[in-house]
Amino acid sequence: MIRQPSRHCTVELQALPARIGSARRIVSAQLRYWRLEALIDPAALGVTELLANVHRHARPSKQCTLELCVLLDQLTVSVHDRDPRLPLVRAAGTWETCGRGLALIAALSESWGVRPEAAGKVVWFTLPALTQAPEEVRRVPACWDSPWEPAPTAADLRARIRSTKVG
Repeated sequence: MIRQPSRHCTVELQALPARIGSARRIVSAQLRYWRLEALIDPAALGVTELLANVHRHARPSKQCTLELCVLLDQLTVSVHDRDPRLPLVRAAGTWETCGRGLALIAALSESWGVRPEAAGKVVWFTLPALTQAPEEVRRVPACWDSPWEPAPTAADLRARIRSTKVG
């Protein structure tokens, strides 16, 4: 079920792997509708991480509510689940294949947090929702990026694309 009054969207779903892709598509479509295309990638990545956490950790139910809300110049993305246990950020070892979700949320967002509720908890993050050109939105570093090299700008990336020869 989707409710959309003004700049608010709520989706109720089961946090199952087959549904996470659908949730990303809903988030992408909603942000396009609100003309916030520059936020699609970081919001979809954050939603993927939050829903994966519900799938992996929430008990007894994987039922959750995904909420998008734009207020003034900020997009807030939140996931409500029925498990009262609060998540913890942990430092995953380089050999581990999971355990970086909340650290990734912290890195891609302006702010984030967790709050207990009577029937579970809410994990949320915010992104700046100012109408900006895509190159002005903060770039989320990829896991293979070196922390010692500055991230390429949009102009650098366009120049690389133009200089790449195909064939």
